[in-house]
Amino acid sequence: MKKLIIKIFFIISFFPILLPAQESISVADSNQVDTTFVMQKSAWGAVIRSAIFPGWGQVYNESYWKVPIVWGIGGWFIYNYIKNNKDYKNSQNLYLKTIDSQYLSDREFYRDQRDLFAMYLVFTYLANLVDAYVDAHLFDFSVTEDFYRQQPMFNFKIVF
Repeated sequence: MKKLIIKIFFIISFFPILLPAQESISVADSNQVDTTFVMQKSAWGAVIRSAIFPGWGQVYNESYWKVPIVWGIGGWFIYNYIKNNKDYKNSQNLYLKTIDSQYLSDREFYRDQRDLFAMYLVFTYLANLVDAYVDAHLFDFSVTEDFYRQQPMFNFKIVF
């Protein structure tokens, strides 16, 4: 399981380096004047930052409120992984000493829970990378002005 997690980590960490980054997009305005839109944030740069240290990509994208969420969820899963691994080892030692079937079922339960929290941690890590990528792409996105009428937009909807 540890070797699998290490392999997945290295694949995720170095995969973005192999892909070409999209730097600019050409956009034509209503006057037929060609302008070049340059993104302020690099999407793959955010992914690499988050791959090195979870939450760093969110800081790079100026989404500071997401960092405690990433760390809190990751910390919770790490805590439960460590707790279940400790309980697994204790149940294994008790089973080897007494050969009681209850300790065997406890050992299998804690092993399954430990592995489940390891998978949750991997999925949280991947979600952190995806969030950094999407947030960097949407960094320049704005809905504050209607480009056709050159007026600010305001939408309000009440559903009963």
